Amino acid sequence: MNQPIIRSLLETDLYKFTMWQALFTSAYNDNEAEYRFVCRKPPAMPLAELKDALVREVEHLCSLSFREEELNYLRSLRYIKSSFVDFLSIFRLQQRFISIEVNGEGLDIVARGPQMHVMFFEIFILAIVGQLHARRYPQQPALEEGRRRLAAKIARLRSFEAEAAALESVHPFGLADYGLRRRFSSDWHEEVVQTLVAQVPSVFKGTSNVYLAMKLGLTPIGTVAHEFMQTFQAVHDVPLRNSQKAALEAWVQTYRGDLGVALTDVVGMDAFLRDFDLYFAKLFDGLRHDSGDPAEWGEKALAHYAKLRIDAHTKLLVFSDSLNVEKSIELWRRFAPRTQVAFGIGTNLTHDFGPQFPALEIVMKLVRCNGKPVAKLSDSPGKTICDDQTFLAYLRSVFDVGGSR
Repeated sequence: MNQPIIRSLLETDLYKFTMWQALFTSAYNDNEAEYRFVCRKPPAMPLAELKDALVREVEHLCSLSFREEELNYLRSLRYIKSSFVDFLSIFRLQQRFISIEVNGEGLDIVARGPQMHVMFFEIFILAIVGQLHARRYPQQPALEEGRRRLAAKIARLRSFEAEAAALESVHPFGLADYGLRRRFSSDWHEEVVQTLVAQVPSVFKGTSNVYLAMKLGLTPIGTVAHEFMQTFQAVHDVPLRNSQKAALEAWVQTYRGDLGVALTDVVGMDAFLRDFDLYFAKLFDGLRHDSGDPAEWGEKALAHYAKLRIDAHTKLLVFSDSLNVEKSIELWRRFAPRTQVAFGIGTNLTHDFGPQFPALEIVMKLVRCNGKPVAKLSDSPGKTICDDQTFLAYLRSVFDVGGSR
């Protein structure tokens, strides 16, 4: 019999905790929110068949609480406050806040309730659905192909290490694992991370998976996601046009210099840079790319720092959209002579088994907060998420974002 997929409430991305804490310590800890599951490309095997197994997994998830050693680990992170950990010590996910229904051949999954509660479902649901789906593949052939592909990635990284070491006046190369939400399985995820630690320790910098970071003694990696910025589109005392600035300011006031990488594509890079003035550009350590052409994005970021007369060598560009090893190396070659760079690789590390065993294209995003629609205006076609086209048009108008994405 299969073991439960989620082993610990730490088995989520670090930015879930950092965003959660920022809301917990703010004036907005009583928000009501709705998160909705979306499968962007229907798979060959219908997700509707997974409903019963998913419900059982969620029942198990809602039985978990934080163990003492997990709470102590969180306390050891300098940016996590003791008051937040005290709250986590009595926290449990509640099944009444999540609905799981069949919708044709797909699944209709909605988490609705206090944002301080329902925001924590996201990564767990994605990891569970993805692993339940992956169990339907022939396991041994998939793992054999996955190990072959992982070995090829490591061989490429090792050959690249020699090239990078020979270059002077460039910033170092480093990558992290961002692959929890679309992994093949929890065991495979751990095997991938352990293999990278053992075989390319000089370039592998950590993981977004807090459970694996604790278990393997790694650095947990992450800052903020779209939902935090989107939340400020719907709070009562912030005009929509000021929502990005309000979110950035709330982050600064919470972390006071820690976790200083800002996400740029909630309403698009151009609109973001109009708000990212000298004040924020000096306070934040860098920027994260998550949609659109990464080279174009990087050039815009460097041009913005130059316009503000900020030395780009003191800043960090983090690339995290649909990366693989080769693309990361190409971006490093382009930008490392001019600024610090880092790379977060997700699906290509934890679910790369060839076209015969594809990963699901799934997300679970904030769509409403305090009864109001919110939206993400991505820089990539097809990644914009909103269930209210009137609000979407208004948001485009307010931020002067043209086109339909």
